[in-house]
Amino acid sequence: MQLGVIGLGRMGQIVVERVVAAGHDVVAFDLDLEAVATAAETGAEPADDPVDLLDRLGAERRVWLMVPAGEAVDATLDELAPHLSSDDVVVDGGNSHFEASLRRAKRVEAAYLDCGTSGGPAGAELGFSLMIGGPAWAYEAMTPVFDAVATGPDGHERMGPSGAGHYVKMVHNGVEYALMQAYGEGFELLFRGRYDLDLESVARTWNNGAVIRSWLLELCEEAFGEEGSDLGDVADYVSGGSTGTWTVQEALEQEVPVPLIYQALAERFGSREDRFARRLANRLRYGFGRHEVARE
Repeated sequence: MQLGVIGLGRMGQIVVERVVAAGHDVVAFDLDLEAVATAAETGAEPADDPVDLLDRLGAERRVWLMVPAGEAVDATLDELAPHLSSDDVVVDGGNSHFEASLRRAKRVEAAYLDCGTSGGPAGAELGFSLMIGGPAWAYEAMTPVFDAVATGPDGHERMGPSGAGHYVKMVHNGVEYALMQAYGEGFELLFRGRYDLDLESVARTWNNGAVIRSWLLELCEEAFGEEGSDLGDVADYVSGGSTGTWTVQEALEQEVPVPLIYQALAERFGSREDRFARRLANRLRYGFGRHEVARE
């Protein structure tokens, strides 16, 4: 099938690469001409602007947006909306708020799929986990592309109607906050405790058969291996916080207690004092998302 991809940053390029590798045709656009050139080297057909991208697609147009959440999504839709029909499908693969996705689904004539995307740059090799909301027919129409971008058929699912995909991804990120906080606190106790420990070895041992093994624990091993058990000059500062804030706000509205997620969010906001746990969380964000590491 044919897919248009708008937004060719780190994650957008991975979408292009995996869809092309699966044998599909891709038309690609980004405001950054170098990013468009990179996509073209992968095998995508370059477009001059979003409308030109639509013109290069077939009668039933399938478009994947991988632009930053917020104003960039709305600006792109403003360009696309007058040219879309009810037979078209638009996928928002960014970290949009689920209520914004509900609003956008109503404003465009095309079927709008909100697609929570998890996996970071590792998705280039392994594929992503995709949590999708929107019309069932549109999800089914996009299944060949979702199979290509995800880890496979088990790596994506329609979670429900519009908003459900980004809602599930929002909670996913809240859980991610709490898991990183738990690993950070445990390793801080080991670091400041009564034994002189090689934390890389601890992480490696735990990740081979222990109950708490995980990809995040693999990233702990990577962090200690590259930075040392004391994390070197990694700063005690953890950026981000929007999706965690949304999760806590939704929990308050639904009157669901989420003390671990709230505490992890509070630790991010309070990262003005030196805390080993936050320094590890800072480095872990590089591991799974290649986010910049703040250093002292």
